Amino acid sequence: MAMAMTMGTGCGGFMNVMKSVDQFVRSNGVSLVAKSKAPSSFFFMPQKRKGIGYWQLYCFSSSSSSNSSNSNSCYITLKDEELMRQCEMTSFKASGPGGQHRNKRESAVRLKHLPTGIVAQAVEDRSQHMNRASALARLRTLIALKVRNPVSLDSYSPPSELLQILPRSSTLRTSDSGPQIGPNNPKFVLGMQALLDLIFAVQGSVSDAAKLLGMSTGALSRLILSDDSLWKAVNELRASKGLKPLK
Repeated sequence: MAMAMTMGTGCGGFMNVMKSVDQFVRSNGVSLVAKSKAPSSFFFMPQKRKGIGYWQLYCFSSSSSSNSSNSNSCYITLKDEELMRQCEMTSFKASGPGGQHRNKRESAVRLKHLPTGIVAQAVEDRSQHMNRASALARLRTLIALKVRNPVSLDSYSPPSELLQILPRSSTLRTSDSGPQIGPNNPKFVLGMQALLDLIFAVQGSVSDAAKLLGMSTGALSRLILSDDSLWKAVNELRASKGLKPLK
């Protein structure tokens, strides 16, 4: 059984879905599909972690295959201006220590991504422009961590952005893959999202994901451990499946 809701391009329809999804999932124990006018859909899949029910947001594009780099990236491949147009921006005064060097104007920035409801903020700089740039970068990371794209394991082929973050030991890397991209590179979030999509598809099994990526379990574990946010996301999934955390 599944339930579908149609919403417009504004945030009102989506927020109505967000408010009703938890009650619906708890009552029926099924998934909720929310569709928009754009050629993409969101799937809310019920999960459990330590006896507590929650839901995971999935996104896919109906206009291309599930392993396409265009569909798997969803929002994070948008240019800054395009992503900002999907956001509601709020400026505010940051509270906390700092004395005379603390923000006295509303230079802190909070961004709410209307299609997903994800919120990111930056308060550390006295320049609103710099804080907006920082918040936008954090928003991209949060989208990569929280928005999943369905993966077809039967015909799985890693997208180019995932190949770029894999170590040289991966047998799937070629000369066209270029040098390995690390967590400090802005493009790392693209590969991180694709990697999380795969790990979610194999139910948190790092060994199964490693086989599909042509590398050892140890090598993939080291890649996951190289980024704290990626490590945390994988361990949260593994905990929900009753698997031991990566250390």
